[in-house]
Amino acid sequence: MTPSQGTIEGTRRGTGGGGPPVPRWRISRGVRRATLVLHLVSAGAWIGIDVIVAVLVLTGWFADDVDLRSLAYRALAAFVVWPMLVCALVCLVTGVVLGLGTKWGLVRYWWVAVKLVLNLVLCTLIVVLLQPGMHDVAAYGEQLLTGNPSRARVQKMFFPPAVSLSALTLATCLAVYKPWGRLRRRPTRDRQA
Repeated sequence: MTPSQGTIEGTRRGTGGGGPPVPRWRISRGVRRATLVLHLVSAGAWIGIDVIVAVLVLTGWFADDVDLRSLAYRALAAFVVWPMLVCALVCLVTGVVLGLGTKWGLVRYWWVAVKLVLNLVLCTLIVVLLQPGMHDVAAYGEQLLTGNPSRARVQKMFFPPAVSLSALTLATCLAVYKPWGRLRRRPTRDRQA
């Protein structure tokens, strides 16, 4: 089996330092396709969950029926965070595998680096801001039924779906259009003894 037939394909040339070529890890075509499918499905599911979050937030805010509003907030608190986080992490891991194992690299092109940063930021926001606030969202849903709600608990719930859907739309556009080209490499200086 030659290096170009397996998971290792050739070497990186022109490292500029005059040293030996660095082997470059590449995933096979079948693994790349399977990983890409998983990446696309997880990203699509993540977008779908964000749409559901937007629907639940808008229903909880604007519905005429108090029972429906309460149900929307309680469902939001009970069912949204963990599926969203799982989709985000699967999207992150498969994106890293695709970046490391294909010609695009992980931080070789601007569009890949921006997608990576967007994914990391959104995963962090889910864990740091969204998940801890779900207790207040559930409490607000319960308080709607007792007639003594404090709307301050859920006023910021418009932002998560708006921010996430905007960022995921941007990431999708970046994946399709692949703008900005390569990141510039810093020239290596030849060491003189």
